[in-house]
Amino acid sequence: MTDAFDDTAALIVIDVQQGFDDPSWGARDNPDAEANVGRLVQAWSDASRPIVLVRHDSRSPGSPLAPGSPGNALKDVVADAPHDLFVTKHVNSAFYGEPDLHAWLTERGIRQLVICGIQTNMCVETTTRMAGNLGYDVTLPIDATHTFDLEGPGGVRLTAAELARATAVNVQGGGFARVVTTDEVVGA
Repeated sequence: MTDAFDDTAALIVIDVQQGFDDPSWGARDNPDAEANVGRLVQAWSDASRPIVLVRHDSRSPGSPLAPGSPGNALKDVVADAPHDLFVTKHVNSAFYGEPDLHAWLTERGIRQLVICGIQTNMCVETTTRMAGNLGYDVTLPIDATHTFDLEGPGGVRLTAAELARATAVNVQGGGFARVVTTDEVVGA
């Protein structure tokens, strides 16, 4: 599948931050997510393709992702990763961050995106949906993401695995992206 990407295909790495190791998030899925993100970063670096790192700077009081807190820092797997752009954001979509991701991609003629990171059903899914709406050709290696169990209205609780499955259905079934594995992207 690597041949399916042109030389400008950008890897967007979302919110791979220390704060997501905080136990307050609850049970998570996919213990291999960070290793798969690392494999993608290495493949993109080896191919000299553009890499965009995104960091969530939470404005919520007490958040483990707040600027200045240890949890705001990127995890080791990406902390020293080569990158062409570093975006900070306060909301779910990397397209509403600084600097302007869409403008940066457009200026460089980048039309293909591979999106990975944390959380599957939050910032990764939101960015993926927006990318699809903006007309990008988007690939989502779902095993290079992870999320946490979540409770919704009326006490309904979904496991992280159920939420990841729902994201896969939402983004591919909705025509926003192709959902694949890391192996399919790196050709391992």
